[in-house]
Amino acid sequence: MKKLLLFLLCLGTYAAGAQTLATPDQVKTDKGDLTIQPITHGSVVLKWNNKTIWVDPYGGAALYTNQSTPDLILITDIHGDHLDLKTLQALPVSNATIVAPQAVVDQLPPSMKPKAIVLTNGSKTKQHEIEITAIPMYNLPETADSRHPKGRGNGYVLNLGNKHLYLSGDTEDIPEMRALKNIDVAFVCMNLPYTMDIDQAASAVLAFKPKVVYPYHYRGQNGLSDVNAFKTKVEAGKKKIDVRLRQWYPTE
Repeated sequence: MKKLLLFLLCLGTYAAGAQTLATPDQVKTDKGDLTIQPITHGSVVLKWNNKTIWVDPYGGAALYTNQSTPDLILITDIHGDHLDLKTLQALPVSNATIVAPQAVVDQLPPSMKPKAIVLTNGSKTKQHEIEITAIPMYNLPETADSRHPKGRGNGYVLNLGNKHLYLSGDTEDIPEMRALKNIDVAFVCMNLPYTMDIDQAASAVLAFKPKVVYPYHYRGQNGLSDVNAFKTKVEAGKKKIDVRLRQWYPTE
């Protein structure tokens, strides 16, 4: 009986700890601080200029219960770790503008579609004083059975006052990412076999040289990618890039 009670206590402690989020970061902009709150995997909450942006809300409503109600939701792709309808429908998102590719909007419930704006790769929109550009995200080589074919999903570049923030979505080190300019903050994925390995990710980051980079979306088939090794590779390139390792997974 004592062993059972101890097990249940430990289980409860783990469950509570699993909901503990990383401490948010602050980035100064010409319109106040940008607050960056890692949530889990590819999900992040941004607060800027009295607006709240949810990116790929996923992982259960409990992760978002202490977050401000979103003004804007960005969704990158149709896979369940990006378009998580169960999480979306359990949260107060009815007043949020949703920016997403067509494949995502096609799967939204009727109640959400009127607030959705479709962006194709390369197109732009301005919402809540934030200019949003859709960036391609896809696997290499391009094949008919690709997990992420070119044109279906979006990465995003956000103009937040005088700062530019890049969200990679699910991609490899594609030319469009390498060609990015003047990125202040970047979120870059690295999880095999779905996106790319840490060598590809580091090479791409050294090519487009963001001032700050967050490795995110780094859980793959064989567990978590070695983001410490990614950090070492980027720092070895001597490009003065601030690599920020944050807690994105409860087991980290």
